[in-house]
Amino acid sequence: MIAVDSSVWINHLIGRMTPNVRLLRSLVGDQPLLVGDIVLMEVLQGVRSEREAARVEQALGRFNVQAMLDPAIAVRAAANFRLLRSRGVTIRRSIDLIIGTFCIEHGHALLHDDRDFEPMTRYLGLRSAGTDPSSLH
Repeated sequence: MIAVDSSVWINHLIGRMTPNVRLLRSLVGDQPLLVGDIVLMEVLQGVRSEREAARVEQALGRFNVQAMLDPAIAVRAAANFRLLRSRGVTIRRSIDLIIGTFCIEHGHALLHDDRDFEPMTRYLGLRSAGTDPSSLH
């Protein structure tokens, strides 16, 4: 399954046509997509009104929405942080570390427009679903 990060959903919602937004639009209806609960939270935090929030929540709710953080993922994400830090890489946002670790542990590819996932791809085996040649590993 392909998990879609908030970076792609937000670009999609504001009409920023990145290669990964184009890919997302081509996948809707053809491929099962996963929306993590914390991805849903990040996207909804950025909307400006309750009306828009309800519309976005309903639109994203038609995909497979799953909880991304549990005790096992928390422990694994912390271990991944330490491993990356030992390689000189610091992930800027813990949420990205949780999303990446969840995808790794559950075998999901991640569609994203966020550079924080690049070291997770390089060092941790995160599979990228992106169209950017540097993210195809």
